[in-house]
Amino acid sequence: MEKFHLSLTDILIITGEILLVVIIGLVAARKVKRTTQGYFLAAGNMPWYLIGAAFVSTSVSSEQIVGTIGAAYKGGMAIANWEWWSLPTYLLMMIFFIPLYLRNKIMTVPELLNRRFGPACGAIYSIVILIGYIFVFLPPVIYGGSITLSELTGWPRYYVMAGIILVTASYTLAGGLSSVMWTDAIQCVMLIGGGVIFYFVALDKIPGGWNAMVAAAPERFHLYHPPSDPQAPFLSLILASFGVFLFYQSSNQVMIQRILSARSKWDGMMGLIFSGFINIIRPLVTCLLGLIIYHWLDIMRQGPSLLPDEQDRAFPVALQLFAPSGLRGIILGGFFAAVMASVSALSNSVATIFSLDVYRRFWRKKAGDRELITTGQLSGGAALLISSLVAPYVGTVGLFRYFQTGVTYIATPFISVLLMGIFWKRASYGGAIAGLLGGVVIQVLLAVALYAMDINLHWLYIGAIAQVLTMGLIAVVSLYTPAPQPEQIKPFIWNIAWLRTWGEGEVKRPWYQSLKLWLALYAVAWCYIYWRFW
Repeated sequence: MEKFHLSLTDILIITGEILLVVIIGLVAARKVKRTTQGYFLAAGNMPWYLIGAAFVSTSVSSEQIVGTIGAAYKGGMAIANWEWWSLPTYLLMMIFFIPLYLRNKIMTVPELLNRRFGPACGAIYSIVILIGYIFVFLPPVIYGGSITLSELTGWPRYYVMAGIILVTASYTLAGGLSSVMWTDAIQCVMLIGGGVIFYFVALDKIPGGWNAMVAAAPERFHLYHPPSDPQAPFLSLILASFGVFLFYQSSNQVMIQRILSARSKWDGMMGLIFSGFINIIRPLVTCLLGLIIYHWLDIMRQGPSLLPDEQDRAFPVALQLFAPSGLRGIILGGFFAAVMASVSALSNSVATIFSLDVYRRFWRKKAGDRELITTGQLSGGAALLISSLVAPYVGTVGLFRYFQTGVTYIATPFISVLLMGIFWKRASYGGAIAGLLGGVVIQVLLAVALYAMDINLHWLYIGAIAQVLTMGLIAVVSLYTPAPQPEQIKPFIWNIAWLRTWGEGEVKRPWYQSLKLWLALYAVAWCYIYWRFW
């Protein structure tokens, strides 16, 4: 395997793409209204195409690219479920969660918990999610980006890490969500465009192409894996649609903040549907490349295998093997852009939650816009610094497993409380607190018990079991504690009338802008994929 080399053209392309992102971010920052609404929610002015692109760009980063390509290399196509299995979750969001947020003019998830249950619930979410962003979400993004760029370029890893943080902070802290959204859109184009080109260039290196890979290892080209599969059991996806996946998309501040920035209800919904269409081609960028590397190394024997434990090197090896000069710069520029997109989104969400739900609530209730924005900038910068110190630990666990397991443990208590809160009038303040705190205890005890009994369950199964137990705990405690006041909970209990009155007050649009039309087209494409690769 020849030594990886970046040509002058590659370096100029990477530099140009990074400068473009920074310039767009700083230009957007200059136009931001210096109010809490303007800085933290982009003043509710975001169009559908920016929302959709940002929704995708935020969730695709180094841990997604490096980790998922590595997981596909090791386990086959079923890992693509983590990219394609979005329609069920999106439908649940569009029916239940987005109307709830927009009708009640919610700015943050802690605000929703505070208004539905009581102040302690929002405080618990704020503290836990801040810890989660700093220690679970950000470290694998920073680690995956720095280790890949360091391995490929030969640049010291810690210098690369510092560069990622400083470049991203330059526009994120200055412009808030508006800068993040505009740069996310550009980064999405760079990532998807460059990634799709690279996929087809790499596939062209395989004699016989896709059909040859399927013929050589047909068992690796199915989306369905049995419930006992250790890596991607299909049953776990169905369960996660009502748990960790639903939390990540609908109750995770860093994701839902994109929807809340919409200039209209239609833009919020259409942005989500647009992201679904992008997700159809996303596996070409984030995981199917792993199948090509597997065929090249383990079927064609053109190099040393990365099995059983070096799968996270699949992406850099693919760049080294298949990307010519020029394309390497495009791919690495897109990869760097993806890292910056997630880092900027997470640091912005840290700033939003800390300023609005922690600082203003517990320290300075009368803090003005300028003070809250400054606090957000400082807290976002501090989050980046702390996460960079934690990042090296990720390498001892593995990118994909570190991120997915961590998210599952964070998600379960919160989605349990939120689901009970919007569907059951009797869910009480005491029940919610018991669910948020007891849910963590339940997961720890469940993990210890399974380990003691030598039972090895997929983490999504563990999350689903913990969710059922947590919802049961919420129900029991709610029945033995005072019921909430009807006037307090009425705006937050889901009602089918929300869907009937959805378009009220909205501008009437032509047929080709119908949400139902585009949702149906997306659903047809999604169903075809699962029929084709089942």
